Amino acid sequence: MKEDILHNLKVINMRIKNACEKAGRNPDEVKLLLATKTVSAERIKIALENGPPFIAENKVQELKEKYEDLKETPHINHFIGHLQTNKIKDILKYDVICIQSLDRLELAEKLHQRLSAENKTIEVLIQVNTSNEESKFGADPNEAIELTRKVSEFPTLKVKGLMTIGLFSSEAEKVRPCFKILKNLQQEIIRENIPNVEMDELSMGMSSDLETAIEEGATIVRIGTAIFGARIYPDSYYWDEGNSNKRNNHLNSH
Repeated sequence: MKEDILHNLKVINMRIKNACEKAGRNPDEVKLLLATKTVSAERIKIALENGPPFIAENKVQELKEKYEDLKETPHINHFIGHLQTNKIKDILKYDVICIQSLDRLELAEKLHQRLSAENKTIEVLIQVNTSNEESKFGADPNEAIELTRKVSEFPTLKVKGLMTIGLFSSEAEKVRPCFKILKNLQQEIIRENIPNVEMDELSMGMSSDLETAIEEGATIVRIGTAIFGARIYPDSYYWDEGNSNKRNNHLNSH
């Protein structure tokens, strides 16, 4: 198990580095966030001890269940799932430093109330539904700037950027327009110069499309299956250039 996780971390880091080089970007600009839904604390620990410190859960229940086991291992918690307002208390209890899925004003209001009562602040990303799929959460792109403006008025919420999930497709080129929408929104919000808003982070891209996301400006890629699943490439991947063209056929999303 450990060997496979270390192997996969090496592959993903190499993919990030190659994608950055191709896009003329510094690999230090892109953070690898470990998407840990359904992954045991034992496997998460292996990745944390040998890779990036950033992990993210989709469900508050999993955050709660793994908290004690992971407490002694240095890490930084993000939350990337749909957050119900009745779970806010738990999110704050389990040391989440960034909620990447702030998608509605009601959630911002309830977060602010709770944070004010506890004299805390939290980082947030505004989640945008760039694929226009009804199954996806996120603000409509046409409403994202106004939502950002309203969220900026809550002093407890530190807006750091935007997040999107993008179209579920094995073809990276079909997902590219989603990433472009997010990048364009980022640039529009920067031009608006809204007080208390930073637009440094674009969280987009998963296992199957991280290269495309990096080309379009991602600063955070969320990778789960490709690290915690079985080995995704043989060792020959490291020196066989031909394999890199086939990469998207071998990966699961997230």
